[in-house]
Amino acid sequence: MPMQTTTDEELVGRIAKGDRLAMQLLFARYQTQVYRFVLRIVRNEANAEDLISDVFLDVWRQAGKFEGRSSVSTWLLSIARFKALSALRRKPDSALDEETASAIEDGSDDPEITLAKKDKGAAMRACLSKLSAEHREIIDLVYYHEKSVEEVAEIVGIPAATVKTRMFYARKKLSELLNERGIDRGWP
Repeated sequence: MPMQTTTDEELVGRIAKGDRLAMQLLFARYQTQVYRFVLRIVRNEANAEDLISDVFLDVWRQAGKFEGRSSVSTWLLSIARFKALSALRRKPDSALDEETASAIEDGSDDPEITLAKKDKGAAMRACLSKLSAEHREIIDLVYYHEKSVEEVAEIVGIPAATVKTRMFYARKKLSELLNERGIDRGWP
């Protein structure tokens, strides 16, 4: 079976046996997702890059302990979350680099729409930054990583009902913050 069609679970099994090619493929599949997830938590590109190295080093060392009770992506994000939160405890929080975040443009839109989205995106990031860390984390996992309530509960280590409650209050607070800025929920 070609490695590109190998399931994540099979790759982890091969990694447990020391298969470097399987490790390279798993890294290629998930490095961007894990990096973006970690970056949203630590808000520092250099720290995020260091942390994804740590995450995948743990995968290499711990692949034999993967029990398959969750998806590989959920397992990876759980490791990443633990590493990122541990890093935050060790280092003071640094500010998000707004210039880098706002430099990303959508080439398919005309300049007016792009500017409107950019302004709205900056406002959204500002509002998200005002949420508690617990609420930001839930929003990030559900909306940016498309994880289910059950997967979020497993990653964060809380009951599914707590995830739902945090999601409710996070959306409510985000809506209030956006309304204060005179922004509706839709894009132009």
